[in-house]
Amino acid sequence: MSIPQSLLEQSIQLNIQQALQEDLGDGDITAMLSPENEYASATVLSREHMILAGQPWVNALIQKFDPTVEIVWLKQDGEAVAAGETFLKLQGKARSLLSIERAALNFIQTLSAVATKTAHYVQQLEGLHTKLLDTRKTLPGLRIAQKYAVTVGGGQNHRLGLFDAFLIKENHIMAAGGIAQAIAQARQIAPNKPVEVEVETWDELDQAIEAQADIVMLDNFSQQQMIDAVKHVAGRCKLEASGNITLDNLALVASSGVDYISMGVLTKDVQAIDLSMRFSK
Repeated sequence: MSIPQSLLEQSIQLNIQQALQEDLGDGDITAMLSPENEYASATVLSREHMILAGQPWVNALIQKFDPTVEIVWLKQDGEAVAAGETFLKLQGKARSLLSIERAALNFIQTLSAVATKTAHYVQQLEGLHTKLLDTRKTLPGLRIAQKYAVTVGGGQNHRLGLFDAFLIKENHIMAAGGIAQAIAQARQIAPNKPVEVEVETWDELDQAIEAQADIVMLDNFSQQQMIDAVKHVAGRCKLEASGNITLDNLALVASSGVDYISMGVLTKDVQAIDLSMRFSK
């Protein structure tokens, strides 16, 4: 999946509006300690290695709050930033720089953390056929932002939400009366949307193949079972591995030949990058 530009832009605007509201409320009373017409410069550096992500959010945030602030990016999204390296310079009214500092850094530290982690995991798949996918296990309100960051880190997006692809699981199968029935109904509901089915047994795998699922998710299959499944499917559908996959066994799972590995850890278990903004007059 790829994020439609219209959805990306809409999400950015929603995110920055919420960020400014929750941080500034009726106004930044502390920034008023600085004279109204005083100007300043600021540099932003990372205290640790990272893959930069979040530029569109920071640009939109500053444009919304004070478009007179000059923004100079020394690195672009997707580029590596070394520990101690400056990657952003700002110049403008001191009050504006003080007011947008935390909101801007929050976006960069969170999205760069996702991109950095994703890049680390993607490295384990170098030279292998398998692609790394994210999931819907994202921070509330930051779904599109985090999925954007995954792509910056070299990963790929699974479905963006419940609207752009089918993922038929046990409860859906039960409600529809079986795998074949669920897939048939999905084709009627949205003929152009991808249909994926999660299976737990070999028999369910065969049912999904027979019903012509686009993708089959192998839930907690053993390594040998995945190897056998790849041979058995023989390209009739795409295969995705999920469940009990870690950084340590990621390459091993990929060596089975599955097309995709999906991991919620890329977005739900994120440790923010340590950043610093330094001011000068």
